[in-house]
Amino acid sequence: MAEPVLSEVEGGLLRGWGGFAMRSKRPEWDEYFLKMAFLVAERSTCLRHHVGAVIARDKKILTTGYNGAARGVKDCLELGCLRDEKGIPSGERHEICRAIHAEQNAIIQAGLHGINIADSIIYCTHSPCILCAKMLVNARIKKFVTCGHYADKNFELLFKEAGVEYRRVAMPKLSIVKLD
Repeated sequence: MAEPVLSEVEGGLLRGWGGFAMRSKRPEWDEYFLKMAFLVAERSTCLRHHVGAVIARDKKILTTGYNGAARGVKDCLELGCLRDEKGIPSGERHEICRAIHAEQNAIIQAGLHGINIADSIIYCTHSPCILCAKMLVNARIKKFVTCGHYADKNFELLFKEAGVEYRRVAMPKLSIVKLD
């Protein structure tokens, strides 16, 4: 029997023997979880940034979080952005905001559901603010992976001192390959 002939086609698919389609490669774990963080971010109610976070350990998702108002209260989609109204730039005066950050919500979900997140990795669409960084250090997160940037860089020294590995990677391709 002849070996299948593979040829590249659009969307990362290969056409092989018999015309069947298959992916050219599976995403690496960091890319996989980071792409999920972008999916989680779609739930955001923030008008400025859609931020998503996924906390994983041993290649398993423990919790997720996105930025948005506290449960059961009106959000920025309904009321408008308080920070825009007051002219507050990103990365400053975090306390003047209706939203709870994605990282904070992921930590809160772990607490609500009794999930130990120590020694885990957080995948987030943006780098953390200093408040989230402090919480992540105390939650004993061991690694932070992102492809995005947030205006607050104060986390860098804290992570270095606390031994939290910080990794900034290339933006993953945000598409889903569907095989019929």
